[in-house]
Amino acid sequence: MATVLVLNGPNLGRLGTREPDIYGSIDYAGLEKLITDKASSLGFEVEVRQTDSESELIGWLHEAVDRRLDVILNPAAFTHYSYAVSDAAVQVTKSGRKLIEVHLSNPHSREEFRHRSVITPVASGVIAGFGADSYLLALTQLAV
Repeated sequence: MATVLVLNGPNLGRLGTREPDIYGSIDYAGLEKLITDKASSLGFEVEVRQTDSESELIGWLHEAVDRRLDVILNPAAFTHYSYAVSDAAVQVTKSGRKLIEVHLSNPHSREEFRHRSVITPVASGVIAGFGADSYLLALTQLAV
């Protein structure tokens, strides 16, 4: 059974209480269960992780390369400025694995600074604006 890393950046551990009008009412545990259940129905195992640490996220992307795993990545605020995360993400795609960038909200419908992603140019694809379903759509794409 294939394993997929689902990696989440800063503040996503606060889901359910952090701006539910933007990010939805699902809490992080609920999101993790949704992802795990969908992955199981598609024949995947998933490791769902969240960190507020840029260096830890980079380490997990390096792990994906070493383990030859596909990645679903919600880089959160790191989306807009972290060239270090981008440099680690490109290693995933250059290794022949997929990296799908996901966002709960649609960054392009929000503040101007959110319109730029340093991850998008190195990602296999981007799914944004569908709430928790963004992750489920990414898993479905990996099953194709």
